[in-house]
Amino acid sequence: MKKFLKILLKIIGALLLIGVIGFGILYAIYNEPIPEGKSGSAADALAKKMLKAVNHEAYKNTRYLEWSFAGGAHKYKWDKENGKVEVIWDNYKVNLNLNDTSSSLVNKNGAIVTAKESRDIINTAWDYFNNDSFWLVAPFKVMDKGTERSIVTLEDGSEALLIKYAVGGTTPGDAYLWKLLPNGFPESYQMWVKIIPIGGIEASWDDWQIMETGLALPASHKMGPITLYMGDLRAYN
Repeated sequence: MKKFLKILLKIIGALLLIGVIGFGILYAIYNEPIPEGKSGSAADALAKKMLKAVNHEAYKNTRYLEWSFAGGAHKYKWDKENGKVEVIWDNYKVNLNLNDTSSSLVNKNGAIVTAKESRDIINTAWDYFNNDSFWLVAPFKVMDKGTERSIVTLEDGSEALLIKYAVGGTTPGDAYLWKLLPNGFPESYQMWVKIIPIGGIEASWDDWQIMETGLALPASHKMGPITLYMGDLRAYN
């Protein structure tokens, strides 16, 4: 048994070493620093051009958004007008109050969970919503309070929009470099975010759909071999 454990520990150690080396190689190849951009009126104008392309006015006038994330494991119905969202995953359903999370209600297996027991569940729903809604509506948030906008000139001479979030969400300090079509429509962004240790990972914004209220929403995103689907999209009043 001791001999077996020694062999097992050696195997585990070798695998960990391979993992560390592999991450180091990936980090060296793909990690990029946040680029320097030029802030000012031109950056604001580019952000407004992007908002017009995705029909920000229609977004502001849309009351309900429905989608799913994580392969359908997280499901949402967001009432933007009242600042409430229904979050469903596993055996939980949280009626999340975005303006006062302490008044949110939690159901587990159809039964109401007490306030004391629900605190961690509400925090989880809040984190899920912040992350998963960003993959849906990030283009509409480029002029939010606490954002810093600047223009970055890419190698091909085109202009990209760098957005830094000083406040808000679950991970303030994140930054995104939007690559745009000539009309301002978003194609992809590169990310510098706390949850991804390699800076500059790029994700596409694909399969755009025009909702019944007129705004445009993405149905999927690609990051290398991974595709993130947004489920059955709905936007209505």
